[in-house]
Amino acid sequence: MSDSILLHVDAGLARVTFNRPAYLNAMDFEMGARWRDVAREVTSDPAVGAVILDAAGPAFCAGGDVVAMATSGASAADVTGAAHVIHEGIRTLALSDKPIVAAVQGAVAGGGLGLMLTADYIVAADSAKFVSKYANIGLTPDLGVSTLLPAAIGQRRALQLLLQDRTLSAAEALEWGLVAEVLPAEEIAGRAEEIAQFWLSNATAAFGNAKRLVRIGAGRSFAENLEDEAESIGSHFETREAQARIAAFAAASAKRAARS
Repeated sequence: MSDSILLHVDAGLARVTFNRPAYLNAMDFEMGARWRDVAREVTSDPAVGAVILDAAGPAFCAGGDVVAMATSGASAADVTGAAHVIHEGIRTLALSDKPIVAAVQGAVAGGGLGLMLTADYIVAADSAKFVSKYANIGLTPDLGVSTLLPAAIGQRRALQLLLQDRTLSAAEALEWGLVAEVLPAEEIAGRAEEIAQFWLSNATAAFGNAKRLVRIGAGRSFAENLEDEAESIGSHFETREAQARIAAFAAASAKRAARS
């Protein structure tokens, strides 16, 4: 088994760790295939209720390993094929019913932005930096960046990042809505764990399907989304977990009404 991405599953929590720290976790061909395979494994496991995406070393992800690709003798078709493989992993995770939190440190560059935005909630270190750099080396966005980045921060700001040699600080990324929280580097792992455990200790399936509805809804008609919402809330209403939580909510509401 490849160790370029580590996968550990325990008590419903899957931890996916980029593990090429010597290369700033940039994805080469092998790591891209591993990413796709891990995505398939995580999303097909009914025991997994939440996912933490993190990285070993000083950087989260420097995107695709263009140096490795350029020196490997790869053709344009090889690079396109590798992008399709990584894209499958992104699509599989982003459109699944598994809520994902990312713990991000150091540099996030190029396609690393798209991999990071596979997560639904992002906790960043106060030392993290975010940059495009595609056009600087004559390339165009991949790994979902042209879709996920404007979805996160808006088209105008996405273009500012893609069309200028601009680096966002963690504070700017928070202001732009690229990340959800900024903390000291030593606190991000614990905070990501806390968020994942919150999902697991509550109505895990409901959180997962809320994520799925939002993610899939961006690419469908309003009518299709309404139909999916209706089917989803109906199916969840009949679950034992929802019935217990609704009963507890009703009892608490009755107590508050009696005191008022």
